[in-house]
Amino acid sequence: MSRIAVCPGSFDPVTLGHVDIITRASRLFDRVIVLVSKNPAKQSNFSLVERVAFIEKVTAGLDNVVIDILGELLANYVKRVGAAAIVKGLRAVSDFEYEFQMALANKKLYDGAETVFLTTSMENMFLSSSVVKQIANFGGDISAFVPAEIHDDIKARLN
Repeated sequence: MSRIAVCPGSFDPVTLGHVDIITRASRLFDRVIVLVSKNPAKQSNFSLVERVAFIEKVTAGLDNVVIDILGELLANYVKRVGAAAIVKGLRAVSDFEYEFQMALANKKLYDGAETVFLTTSMENMFLSSSVVKQIANFGGDISAFVPAEIHDDIKARLN
């Protein structure tokens, strides 16, 4: 039996923190589906297609990772693909409050999957796509925050 996990997020843009969580999840599960979604509360800088391409590029060495776009309720997607888990990364207590609420809602909508929280690595505790965008918008150096393979693409768009 294959253990499938879904790792959802907006990934706008994907950061080294995201890659860390995806990589660690790939060691825990037989298959990880990185699920790119549109966050209606945020203005996206990159299209869904661009974000998928970025993640494909930075996870190319992870054979059990695939990328998809979320076009439905997360709980319905998880059920449809037969995933056993939803993987979420946590940076701080403030992340936990929101993610815990979402985990409970997803569990109520579909009891067949568990939400698994992975704490971020120490060097990524402060890192978010919003931080990357803010630094880049002011011409700052984002090379320590995003994968080298997509650094120039992100910088060109945000600078």
